[in-house]
Amino acid sequence: MIPQNLREIMIHNAQEVQNDLAKDHPPVVKLHSKYGKAIWLLSELDATNNIAFGLCDLGQGKPELSYVSITHLESIKHAKLKIPMVEADPNFDAHFPMSIYFEAAKSNKRVTEDEALLAEAALRLS
Repeated sequence: MIPQNLREIMIHNAQEVQNDLAKDHPPVVKLHSKYGKAIWLLSELDATNNIAFGLCDLGQGKPELSYVSITHLESIKHAKLKIPMVEADPNFDAHFPMSIYFEAAKSNKRVTEDEALLAEAALRLS
């Protein structure tokens, strides 16, 4: 689901956090539900447990910074078609650190990639 080159960046980010070199990493990958509203902007990955950290939005108006099992997301299949329900967005390119995406999501009650909303969130945090 997550391309190997992006997994490597996420693993490196997680190692920085574990070694107290924590940064406000930008999201590395965007996962989304094909037939729903769920979105995950992920920046770190514990490769041993296949657990990622990032901005999780299940489409219920309450986005949060949390952990998610990549193994679980990969296992979710469409009930009738038996195809994966969660996929990576190959066009996603983060321009801000995670804190900005989180601030914008809290205000918007939804993960957003809108540059104006993200810029406003950056101003609020500066």
